[in-house]
Amino acid sequence: MAANNTPAGINKEQAFGMAETEMEYRVELFNRLTQTCFNKCVDKRYKESELNMGENTCIDRCVSKYWQVNGIIGQMLNAGGQPPM
Repeated sequence: MAANNTPAGINKEQAFGMAETEMEYRVELFNRLTQTCFNKCVDKRYKESELNMGENTCIDRCVSKYWQVNGIIGQMLNAGGQPPM
């Protein structure tokens, strides 16, 4: 007998729709993260084919802060708008 991985009360079509929405959210999040950190950290006048040390460091910090803030916002939404402790 195959295990049913969908939560109780949700049919397969609803589960598929939820998974599709989650995937769209993740793609949009990645695109915003990429665009935000690229615009902030990479010089508009390309001088080299590779990122320099300063650009690498900036992107690393930008991505880290972006994920940290995204996590905090997710916690706040799950807690009904209350800031995490």
